[in-house]
Amino acid sequence: MARKLITRVEAGPYTIRGMSLGGVYTTLKVPQLKVLLDVGMPVRSFAATDHIFLSHGHGDHAGSLAALLGIRGLLHTKRPPKVYVPEQIAEPLQRAIAAMEEMQRHTLAFECVPLRPGDEVELRSDLRARAFKTHHPVPSLGYLFFDRVSKLKPEFADLPGAEIGRRRAAGDTTLFDVTERHELAYATDTLIRVLDTAPEIRRARVLILECTFLDERKSLEACHAGCHIHLDEILERADDFENEHIVLMHFSQLYEPGEVHAILAKRCPDRLKERLVVFAPKRGTWP
Repeated sequence: MARKLITRVEAGPYTIRGMSLGGVYTTLKVPQLKVLLDVGMPVRSFAATDHIFLSHGHGDHAGSLAALLGIRGLLHTKRPPKVYVPEQIAEPLQRAIAAMEEMQRHTLAFECVPLRPGDEVELRSDLRARAFKTHHPVPSLGYLFFDRVSKLKPEFADLPGAEIGRRRAAGDTTLFDVTERHELAYATDTLIRVLDTAPEIRRARVLILECTFLDERKSLEACHAGCHIHLDEILERADDFENEHIVLMHFSQLYEPGEVHAILAKRCPDRLKERLVVFAPKRGTWP
């Protein structure tokens, strides 16, 4: 039964597991990055994840954090997870978890890490995360996961390896160009203008992007009032996406899962469809 609750898709080198239904629940795990994106549902198999990124404080994205922390306690993990949040909700979140601790009479341990747009955190030697601004009625962030790589400048290509090593050990910073390799970006509950205010997400290898509404059942005006993205807007900007894979998620419960797949297959042009990954069950109803 649990397996039926979990959607799993592949996007390039990354697996995305979890569930997402606009206004109801969103929680996604990317095992290769060892991160959890939002906690709108407490999934037992996700509870041991050490790095949890909350996009904003709405219940369908953050409301199950206390339950997840409780499950984690039952698993006897050795250290509390780090929970990265928009700076403005750090204190309210800690108060909410403290209230749950008081009711339950046991500790729900976690380390709250407040972030502002542009802030970076190091997750491991080859992986960093940078927060970027998203556009929602409450404080909200998206997250870009990336690595910094050093590449020898062409003018030093003929230097012997020993000389490169010697100069590097001496602190010579002129030998290499440092570039960022943008691997995966996550943007949910936002207006489409996030593509302009955070243009780097259009070049990430994989982009996980909300697409709450898909057709005329919700007007653009109503969609904008809730600060969500309509498929019409994605189609209008189809040529702006340089991503290898675009994972669309956070669909409205106006649509059944099979309908989501059918609408996207019918409406998306081939240049977008060939890169599109639909994060929804292929048949049946939403969990």
